Amino acid sequence: MAAAIFGYRLIANAMRTRHFSLLATIYFIWFLAIAIRLFYWQVSATEHFQSFQPISKQGLMVQPRRGRIFSSDNFSLVANKKGYLVFLWRPNLKIKFNNLLKKISPVIYYRESKKKQEHDQKLLKRIIAGVPGQQWLALKHHLTYGQYQALRDLHISGLGFRAEMERFYPEGSMAAHLLGFVGSDKVGRPQGYFGLEGFYQNQLVGLAGIRPPSRFWGFLEGKSHQLPPHDGRDLYLFLDRGAQFIAERALAKGIRQYGAKEGWVVILDSRKGTVLAMASWPKYDPADYSRYPYQRFVNPVISAAFEPGSILKPLVMAAALNEKVVTPETQCPICAGPLKIGEYTIKTWNNVYHPQITMTGVIKDSDNVGMAFVSQRLGKKKLFKYFEQLYLTRKTGIDLQGEMVPPLKPGDEWYPIDLATAAFGQGIAVTPIQFTVAFNALANGGVVLRPRVVKEIKDGSQVFYTKADVLSRPFSKQTNQEIKQMLVTAVNEGEAKWTRLKGYRIAGKTGTAQIPIKGHYAEKKTIASFVGFAPADKPRFTMLVSLREPSSSPWGSETAAPLWFHIAKALFVYWGIQPNGN
Repeated sequence: MAAAIFGYRLIANAMRTRHFSLLATIYFIWFLAIAIRLFYWQVSATEHFQSFQPISKQGLMVQPRRGRIFSSDNFSLVANKKGYLVFLWRPNLKIKFNNLLKKISPVIYYRESKKKQEHDQKLLKRIIAGVPGQQWLALKHHLTYGQYQALRDLHISGLGFRAEMERFYPEGSMAAHLLGFVGSDKVGRPQGYFGLEGFYQNQLVGLAGIRPPSRFWGFLEGKSHQLPPHDGRDLYLFLDRGAQFIAERALAKGIRQYGAKEGWVVILDSRKGTVLAMASWPKYDPADYSRYPYQRFVNPVISAAFEPGSILKPLVMAAALNEKVVTPETQCPICAGPLKIGEYTIKTWNNVYHPQITMTGVIKDSDNVGMAFVSQRLGKKKLFKYFEQLYLTRKTGIDLQGEMVPPLKPGDEWYPIDLATAAFGQGIAVTPIQFTVAFNALANGGVVLRPRVVKEIKDGSQVFYTKADVLSRPFSKQTNQEIKQMLVTAVNEGEAKWTRLKGYRIAGKTGTAQIPIKGHYAEKKTIASFVGFAPADKPRFTMLVSLREPSSSPWGSETAAPLWFHIAKALFVYWGIQPNGN
């Protein structure tokens, strides 16, 4: 309408100056025609042109490269490669929907089970039915070049294709739970899920660019001004690719050898608290995640609750040493036999009792009665204080999507039996990452460090370093020296001494925890664990190894411990850690 008014003013001016002519009339008609046409395009034909909007946007949007993920040796764990999108352009479709499904389904779903094919075909049919008036529909992302060729060779009018980037994993399924995977959000845009892909989605995704068309609805032409895409940022990890390979291979072998249902290995840098390796079994392939059940994507290291059992004893003992309610030489006056607390009876794991056993002996022999005595000396209030300082009651803040915290019964609801059993790791649940972070405080001088996976984030020439955070300082250096010696004694003289590596001074502890099922503990189902750090005097790494329901033996000393030392031996060789002659 502005054009018509402008034309009218030209005419008025011409009339006032007595220069009204045929030219003014032509201008008026021309501007009026444009105004009418613009009104039609913007108002009357809005619904019609909205049907072009999806494909118009697809044509204008320039997708950025998603950020890559590298291990500590700058090797690409997650890269990008070209894939293909097949889409439907309704106006050109010449065949019926059912015939279209019959032709394209064998190509699109050739790797799926029959049940999955039927499910996806129903979904595809609903997509094709779609929203009335929607002309453009994305049918399937991440087609291979072979699938693209096969569909193109069908020569189906109305099918179109577009190249798109998809994730590529040079090391296969290595570190799958830590990395996560990339799927699509509700409108088909790339979206990271779980692990690093989910946690760092906003860093990895980048910003799309715009490439304006040279012609706009067929009547305006001019020079296009392109806004280039901004690629996603790359992640560089602390993860040691060699250590990850050692951990995954050993864990898979241990699962088979000991008949366990699942297991995990967590390896932290003792000095920095950073993640050197994180392995879980069973795992999945992030390049083909759709073939796995949802439960497989959950990383048990940060999301699975487990009762730690005897591996918690050193932390409780360290708290008692730090509060000076016991010393390593303190003798237990109640350890001559089973301990009755109300209607419950606490026994040792092997029904062997040691009158006047020292606190060092309690850790070495993994004495439950002795730990009940320690908890009585420490008291509920102080025990809770240390659980909080050790981050056993809250998230560690690890930079992975999906961390959870098992609920802990409030302190005012604890009975004397709860205090006693918590001292030897039953009746309290934690996640593997929570426990490993807490235990690492015994290795590094009494400091709880926030665990980090990503070392730095690179955006072109810019580098952003992640910050090392000290979460708390629960133990003194004297406490650390005392508990460290107790743990070395446990390795050299305890029930798993047959597995120790000669020539190396290692601090560690076995653990066997019964699994609670429907309000009671299963007699034969356990979680077997071993935790430790090495070399004991100048720790290089802190490692937790756990196996759920091993069938060969329920005991950590016979399953998790030999697996831990097998991995440790390989790490000593890999990192060039020399024996110290112990």
